[in-house]
Amino acid sequence: QVQLADSGGNLVQPGGSLRLSCAASGSLFSIYDMGWYRQGPGKQRELVASITSGGSTNYADSVKGRFTISRDNARKIAYLQMNKLKPEDTAVYYCKLSSTWGQGTQVTVSS
Repeated sequence: QVQLADSGGNLVQPGGSLRLSCAASGSLFSIYDMGWYRQGPGKQRELVASITSGGSTNYADSVKGRFTISRDNARKIAYLQMNKLKPEDTAVYYCKLSSTWGQGTQVTVSS
């Protein structure tokens, strides 16, 4: 049974950066694709970025060039590096591995 713990959310000014982390327990981390999702106020949850078990990545158009997803299979951790943050990036961010979700971490972009 996989469990996920995501962290790293914070209040940041527009143009700032944050790095989110998703730590996994269990032995099957490396074989599953990983995704970061977000849900803003009054919005549906949306896929932000994904990375396959082999390291191929995909991004939502709204974050291309600003966000980078990565994973360390040996440490069973995935990251979402977020640069040039905008107020519209404000949301609760969740990691997902297979069908398991993290608990979410709040990112607020505001001056």
